[in-house]
Amino acid sequence: MARAPRGLVDAGIRRLPSCSPAADCGSHPGGLRQTGGRRGMTPLDRTRVEKAAADCGFELTPVLDPNGALVLRSAMFPESVAVSVVEGGKFALTSPRPVLLGTAEFLPVVIQGFGLLYAALQKASATARTLPNRVAEKFHAAAVQMPTATEVERLVRLRVGQSLFRDALLDFWQGRCCVTGLAVPELLRASHIKPWSRCDSDEERLDVFNGLLLAPHIDALFDGGWISFEDTGALLVSPALPSDAAFNIGVSPSGWRISGLLDSHGPYLAHHRKHELRS
Repeated sequence: MARAPRGLVDAGIRRLPSCSPAADCGSHPGGLRQTGGRRGMTPLDRTRVEKAAADCGFELTPVLDPNGALVLRSAMFPESVAVSVVEGGKFALTSPRPVLLGTAEFLPVVIQGFGLLYAALQKASATARTLPNRVAEKFHAAAVQMPTATEVERLVRLRVGQSLFRDALLDFWQGRCCVTGLAVPELLRASHIKPWSRCDSDEERLDVFNGLLLAPHIDALFDGGWISFEDTGALLVSPALPSDAAFNIGVSPSGWRISGLLDSHGPYLAHHRKHELRS
């Protein structure tokens, strides 16, 4: 099952059991009647949820479904997220595309308070905007406008593709280095896990799951094959990197870890460990 972004899990998000066939869970996937704690959405609740939705990238007017959940939508992507109010100042989130909520199953995700609701909705909209093929679709649309001279076309395509890829990574990782948390966009590098030159298609080159947003020193180490990462996010250091160099650079096996990996990153990380990490 895909992992939820670590920051959200540690902050208090929990998942509810999925519905059994006999349960009356409502029409929306992952309906919430089995929780026993859901209450109706008051006008104040609705106003605050609508404000959070608009602030987090769900700009279309939300609609109330038959089960009392507010369905959040955007013109930028077809996916939606439904928000229900649960007793105790909590919110329950479901989506027909569970990866938006960091899961591979239709499991309601319970959020404690508006701060975490904002974080979850921001992550959901960023994921929706950067799902596989979505960045590639933007690239192919832009390619129609590109020059046709062979070398010029190649350079323009490269620049446009890398710019779209970087924008997608900034969106997906919310403008922070996924290892250190550095949040200065001008310093961050859009690093391919499986290198651009080794990719088999534009879809692979522009897949947001084939990228990490990294601080410059970590990008240099990763791109050069001096370090890699496990599917869990744990750091791997190449035996070819001298220990004194690792110390001087500040390589930290216990402190450097990727937070927020999903299962879709796995095949690319496996490639990097097998083909890019120096032996």
